[in-house]
Amino acid sequence: MIFAAIIDYTPEKTKITELRPLHREYLAGLKKEGKVVLSGPIVGDSGGIIVYQTETVEETEQLMRNDPFGRGGVFVSWVIRPWNLILVNREFLPA
Repeated sequence: MIFAAIIDYTPEKTKITELRPLHREYLAGLKKEGKVVLSGPIVGDSGGIIVYQTETVEETEQLMRNDPFGRGGVFVSWVIRPWNLILVNREFLPA
């Protein structure tokens, strides 16, 4: 099942900057495993959106807690919702 996580970040920008390389490495690994569909920060680093492919919302939440942003206190709150991917405009996807 696909789950969309809408995440609020800490306002501590230095913490975000420090942990971002590890966070992105973690997400790249989950992508290779087929567990991340897409991800990206909200402009201004107030939060982010990550779309996961997992069996349950609990698995999604565990992946978030294991994320360096989750362990390091960057993720301060989130909402996880089941999501149906209907349409993709590939022209807007990064290379």
